Amino acid sequence: MSLFDHLGITVDDLPRSIAQFDPVMQALGCTRQDADNGVSWYKGEEELILFPAREAGTGPHRHGRVGWQHLAFAVDSRAEVDRLHAIAVDAGWTPVRDPKTFPRFNERYYACFLEDDNGIRIEFMHNPPRESPAD
Repeated sequence: MSLFDHLGITVDDLPRSIAQFDPVMQALGCTRQDADNGVSWYKGEEELILFPAREAGTGPHRHGRVGWQHLAFAVDSRAEVDRLHAIAVDAGWTPVRDPKTFPRFNERYYACFLEDDNGIRIEFMHNPPRESPAD
């Protein structure tokens, strides 16, 4: 059983957010499904959903305040982190931290962080397991 079933995110401008999220989610191998009051992307049983804000002009979210921090997408390689970073930037995401190693986590942790127009922050990260010592 998955840890999460779905994640819903409220956005100020749904069409603009779809334009930012869609290339990223498609690149992650997700399938898009449009609905009357939102859009979702799913892969297997996991789903990310965008909903329009009930009250216009209530954004953007401010990183570090109570609420959303960020969503990390684990990927298979450093090259995949770099590829997804480029796709997100091309789709209008703002880089917060360019792809690099983060030794404060461990020497293998390679990641980047980006924000959309709503202040929603995501991370693409590659953290391979530590190699086992030779027998």
